[in-house]
Amino acid sequence: MDFQYLVIEGVIGAGKTTLTKMLAERFNAQIILEQHEENPFLEDFYRDSKQYAFQTQLFFLLSRYRQQQEIPQRDLFHEMLISDYLFDKDKIFAYLTLEFRELQLYEKILPLLERDVVKPDLVVYLKSTTERLMHNIRLRNRSYERNISADYIQALNNAYNQFFMHYDKTPLLVVTATSLDFVSNQKDFEHLLDLILNKKIK
Repeated sequence: MDFQYLVIEGVIGAGKTTLTKMLAERFNAQIILEQHEENPFLEDFYRDSKQYAFQTQLFFLLSRYRQQQEIPQRDLFHEMLISDYLFDKDKIFAYLTLEFRELQLYEKILPLLERDVVKPDLVVYLKSTTERLMHNIRLRNRSYERNISADYIQALNNAYNQFFMHYDKTPLLVVTATSLDFVSNQKDFEHLLDLILNKKIK
């Protein structure tokens, strides 16, 4: 295995947190999970994105930054670290939801934070369709996600695909996960695991 710090990414509903936990269990790895439920503005954002976009974005940015600062203090009893988000993806949401003046302020703050962030050895992007993402979102039925619209997920999906099409800061593995059921189907999980383990990162 060539990597110690692995990131799983994908649009809301792609299964990145579930896969992160499954991989962490397999490898006895330390995990970093995005704390959606701690954001007090998130439910309001899904109800009225224009009014609550900046508060939601800023909370996530600072929360992600705080978590990233803990990475150098890694648990010495775990050889691998797996996260269910890439810090760089914060800007996907910013460019999609913030209005011009808010984005100007955001772009003054972001460079001060991202220079201290540790880069992962490998990023795995779980690519899926909007229909599958919406199905997964409805299936898990989180209270703060009930107002998410298909139009928002479509726009987010397009933005993610565009972002990772041009992403070159670290090695990247793009996995078409639309028809994969790595949660319930052991063969799908093992197939995905093989793709990750066999990815050359040098």
